[in-house]
Amino acid sequence: MSDAQLYEDTFTITTLLDQTYDRVARVMGTSADSTTSVTLDINSELYPLNTGENVNMLIATTLNLDGSSEDRAKTGWRPPKAGEQTLADLWDYVCYGKVYRHEETGEGVNIKVYVSFGGLLLCLDGPYRKLSPLRQDYVYLLLKK
Repeated sequence: MSDAQLYEDTFTITTLLDQTYDRVARVMGTSADSTTSVTLDINSELYPLNTGENVNMLIATTLNLDGSSEDRAKTGWRPPKAGEQTLADLWDYVCYGKVYRHEETGEGVNIKVYVSFGGLLLCLDGPYRKLSPLRQDYVYLLLKK
């Protein structure tokens, strides 16, 4: 499963902006080791967050527990069969989106990775060595408190 799990970290929410849109909040936070920052648009009605809370984040290429890849072109999206467990069952909030931009900063030491989840955006800014596995086309974002 480790190959399917591209990035995992715990963030402390430092800023919460929820005045712009109904049911959408932009949260900003820093990782436990203070090397990575996150800016994330989230459906605040489905998954409310507050300043000072810690949230675990996982970015993966598949929801299959065994790490096997998904062929969306052949199968499309489908709900799990009765009794079938996926990685989504272990997390509170799950999104599927497209990585649309990478931006090197700080003379190649840091990188910014941008992902769109149907209009809800994610930006991770941190060390190249931690975020370089995110050079993918499509990923899942999974969160839990």
